Parts: sequence; structure tokens; C-alpha cells
Amino acid sequence: MANHRADRMSEDIQRELAAIMREMKDPRVHDGILSIVRCDMAHDLSFCRVYISSMNGLDTAKKAAAALKNAQGFIRKELGTRLKLRYAPVLAFEATDSIEYSANISRILMDMDLPEEETDESDNT
Repeated sequence: MANHRADRMSEDIQRELAAIMREMKDPRVHDGILSIVRCDMAHDLSFCRVYISSMNGLDTAKKAAAALKNAQGFIRKELGTRLKLRYAPVLAFEATDSIEYSANISRILMDMDLPEEETDESDNT
């Protein structure tokens, strides 16, 4: 049986974390374009693993994850008040390079010199 409540809660946490990150004053969080790729919530809603990615690369994402780990108390308090939770989940921040990886794939696809298909007028009739 799927745990729909955990899925909904992870979406809510992802949305609120993005808003909290915009309000934070730590320069490591605002260094480059950061994105929350995914939130994995435990079934009992006590633990949440948050995956952070940056357009500037994995090193920037690691610095941002360290900054978010240092501010975990503040972030948990904000999540608890914004989502009206009795117990805010313990957060674990992990850096990932998924944005950089997908941008690289997109760049490779754009650089490929594919021949354009010629349209035959007999197909349009």
C-alpha cells in the first residue's frame, strides 16, 4: 500500500524549503542557482532526505548542503510553523549533480548535427 501522506508531505516540504532558502542570508546558499531535486520522506514522517543540486556544479551544491545542515535547527522550526506540524522531521541534506548532468546532456544533444527530415508533399494530402 502506498503511503500517500508521506508523498504529500514531501511535496509540501520541498515547496516550503525552497521558500525558506530564498529568505536565508547565508551566501553559500545564494551562490549560483540552487534547486531542490527531490525529498524522500520516511513513512512515519520523522525523517526527510533532501537532495540539493546546483547549476554551477557539485562543489557548489556541497557547500550549500553544508550551509543548510548548519541551519537545520532554524529550517526545522520554520517548517514546523509554516506547515503546522507537531513534530518537524529531521532533515538530511545531500548534494547531487543532476542539474549539471542534465544540462550537459542537453548541450550534447544541441551540438549534434542531425539531418533534418524532408517533408514530402504527398504525405500532407
